Amino acid sequence: MIKGLFLTLGFILFWGTILAQDKELILAQREASNQALRVFDEELNNTFMTDDVLITTGGGTLLSGKAALMEYIQNAKGPKMYWIRTPDEVLINPKTKLAWETGTWKGYYENSEEPVVGGKYSAQWTKASGTWLIHSQLFVTLEN
Repeated sequence: MIKGLFLTLGFILFWGTILAQDKELILAQREASNQALRVFDEELNNTFMTDDVLITTGGGTLLSGKAALMEYIQNAKGPKMYWIRTPDEVLINPKTKLAWETGTWKGYYENSEEPVVGGKYSAQWTKASGTWLIHSQLFVTLEN
């Protein structure tokens, strides 16, 4: 009985450690993605996403795939902007290798520290490739 209790506790601690490590990996990926956007390095930012990524912009435009996202950014009218996403929560399912992230986002004009737009976002992450990558993101503009 005691041996079974120790095995159960060991299993719980093991999975808790794995989940904590995965959460830290996702948060590190998000921070690196934010930094890439901050310096307008769209190529680097794309490395944090799956090839078939789905993005719904704050205004409701659906983009399918990295190429569509690059085209959307390159053809954007108006002042050059960057976005910062701030996670509030990350939930992970180790069996499906999926994670859900939610938080707030803010958009800034180049060379500015004052946000001009913002809102809420959610992201689906996948670890199917062995690395946590963004598979889809939904942004909703709530501030402008």
